[in-house]
Amino acid sequence: MFDRLRARFDVGDDRPTVGLFVDGPNVLRDEFDVDLDDLRTAAEDLGRVGVLRLYLDEHATPGLIQAAEARGFEVIVTSGDVDVKLAVDATALAGEDAIDRLAIASRDTDFKPVLEHAGRTGLETIAIAPGSYGRSDALRNAADEAVTLDE
Repeated sequence: MFDRLRARFDVGDDRPTVGLFVDGPNVLRDEFDVDLDDLRTAAEDLGRVGVLRLYLDEHATPGLIQAAEARGFEVIVTSGDVDVKLAVDATALAGEDAIDRLAIASRDTDFKPVLEHAGRTGLETIAIAPGSYGRSDALRNAADEAVTLDE
């Protein structure tokens, strides 16, 4: 484990830097059986993790928030629509030259314009689906790469 952590923070790590934005209410559902470790692993498989954010609404349990923070996620809790906050944050980050790859974990087609914008800025884009049943064809087609988490 120490070697993996050292590699993550190694300045000489030439893997692309990944920003993962997770639409919590759409991905962390009983029907998909996706857990936080699956999402973190998906991000690590894509490169060096620079941003790891989980967006939740005001109904999120304290246990979920604690578990996410314990796994290295920055948790963003909104009182309004999770989609709007995630989209604004991901679009802003796409213009900051802080990451090489933008990954969005969702099944919501509302994020299609975010992936398209990020692609126009030169970022590689990845659509992560919580399962084949939860896959959005619009997101998959807008992204450079599509990943479906194991069911």
